[in-house]
Amino acid sequence: MGKLHAGVRLMESAFLQSASIDELWSLHEQVTSTLVRRIAEEKAKLEERLRRLGYSGSAIGRTGSSAISPNRTRRPYPKVLPKYQNPRNPSERWSGRGKQPYWVRAQLKAGKKLEHLLIA
Repeated sequence: MGKLHAGVRLMESAFLQSASIDELWSLHEQVTSTLVRRIAEEKAKLEERLRRLGYSGSAIGRTGSSAISPNRTRRPYPKVLPKYQNPRNPSERWSGRGKQPYWVRAQLKAGKKLEHLLIA
């Protein structure tokens, strides 16, 4: 960082420390409006760029599709059957995917192995 930038930062810091709440609020509003305008301009540029690349307007995030895979439906996945069962409460089952349920963690902590929880 050059000397000029360091001097500007020092003045900004001094201003921020000594400014009244009204002055700080005014500065906040100016920064917010500038950011809103610049973000909107940048978004418009990016959307124009995507449109030129061949992506439709709905693929830019309005419908939940990503710009990388526009208008593509998700392939159907087969239902995952439960693989493990709680020995204390047989109605509690787990497929082995995702976060381990509390009862699985408790059984493992008690010394059991995952193989002991398999559904026969």
